[in-house]
Amino acid sequence: MPRSDKVAQVIKREVSIIIHEELKDPRLGFVTITRVDLTPDLRFAKIFFSVLGREEEHKKTKKALASALGFIRRLIAQRINLRFAPEIMFQEDRSAEYSVRIQELLDEIKQKDEPKQKRRLHKKK
Repeated sequence: MPRSDKVAQVIKREVSIIIHEELKDPRLGFVTITRVDLTPDLRFAKIFFSVLGREEEHKKTKKALASALGFIRRLIAQRINLRFAPEIMFQEDRSAEYSVRIQELLDEIKQKDEPKQKRRLHKKK
């Protein structure tokens, strides 16, 4: 495993702890850090997050994370022994919502096809 992947895992864990235990911003929703993409030189980290809730919670959380960016970066620098603290950027990850929507559509298709399959079974008998 490359060093950047190991550092990305540590950053993911630390950012998650910082958000849930250190930040007291009321705008924060139920946030999950989904992954961290780190450049090979460890200078830039893109932190992906997802938020449970409506669009309003997404917007508030994104603003809260943007305003806490410096605070989070400073704590990461203190907790992780690196020569340089990486520049961080938060990016919303909507893949979980997307997969839920796909599952809903598949369920709808399945429900529509069930009566057709039952008719076919009755015709074969």
